[in-house]
Amino acid sequence: MDHHFVGIPELTGVPRVAVVIDVMRAFTVAAWAFSRGVERIVLASTESEALALKESHPGWLALKDGAPAAGFDAVNSPGLLRSCDFTGRTLVQKTTAGTVGALAVANAPLVLCASFVVAGPTARFLRTRDPGPVTFVVTGEGGRADEDLACAQYISRSMAGGDVEAAPYLDRARSSRAAAELAGGLRSGYHPDDVDLCLEIDRFPFAMLARQEESLTVLRPVTAPDVPYSLR
Repeated sequence: MDHHFVGIPELTGVPRVAVVIDVMRAFTVAAWAFSRGVERIVLASTESEALALKESHPGWLALKDGAPAAGFDAVNSPGLLRSCDFTGRTLVQKTTAGTVGALAVANAPLVLCASFVVAGPTARFLRTRDPGPVTFVVTGEGGRADEDLACAQYISRSMAGGDVEAAPYLDRARSSRAAAELAGGLRSGYHPDDVDLCLEIDRFPFAMLARQEESLTVLRPVTAPDVPYSLR
């Protein structure tokens, strides 16, 4: 299958099927948020928009990259998020790369957001729907982040079926610049377990589907039989 691997700056037009990858840490965090009870995640384009959405919707929570800040309820760290109880809540997420990539392809007929923790379910979701060529959006480092590219390539290979050994792809991610920065405490809003949590293959049993709901781009967890759709 002739899949495409591009960075956010290389996106041209609207892809038919897009898988947006952010391993460290946006879409690892999103998966953890769903596991902690979040009902849906609204993707915001700016921190100001995230706070405005929270302010106008009582009960909503907001999450951002970096250090804790006034108005935000959580930061972009799976290690810090895993003990939270978000049952039934809506979470507004704004990050440096992952949410930017998802919003850049929000008008595509099918958009999935992924990381290693949901890689297998993402591949199965796509395989059961036979979507044709997929555009993998490698969000980190302008499309050069090896942890994101490794995850994209793993999902791409897994879509063909059969057993694909995850270890070589995880090793690349563990050796990436992002992993080194996280392990070295060079990124704010960090927990010492973040790298390991980002490299747990198939930790969760769902894929994450982004759709337009009214004027918002909303991420929800899905399993392969859950969501009928037609590609326009």
